[in-house]
Amino acid sequence: MKKLILIGRSEAGKTTLTQALRGQKIHYEKTQYITYGENLIDTPGEYAENAHLAHALALYSYEADVVGLLLSATEPYSLYAPNITCMANREVIGIITKADHEDARVDLARLWLENAGCDKIFVTSSYNHDGIDELMGFLTE
Repeated sequence: MKKLILIGRSEAGKTTLTQALRGQKIHYEKTQYITYGENLIDTPGEYAENAHLAHALALYSYEADVVGLLLSATEPYSLYAPNITCMANREVIGIITKADHEDARVDLARLWLENAGCDKIFVTSSYNHDGIDELMGFLTE
């Protein structure tokens, strides 16, 4: 299985997605530090939101096979600059979370991830398991 690092702002759904991918019971858990697992690296949102901490994401991305840029379908803005994926020397995928939320704007989240440079984009809901099997299939191919 490919090792995936999850990057996104606070409350984007990184830890919840990690729980869904591991088949665990979903419960809220604030990630306080980088959690390094066998096939997943979960990162605190503050690392993506703060330029002083962002270098840690670059360093940990070297430990992964795939970089996952997460964007909640409920986001009011995108954290990612246009064509940011060219800065990674790993495959970068987009992952839209919270697609089942009543305020979800999946098309807008997809547009932002495409502008960031993501060619592959997975639309997910950790609570009802939408898109989880497709993402797992990609990681295990």
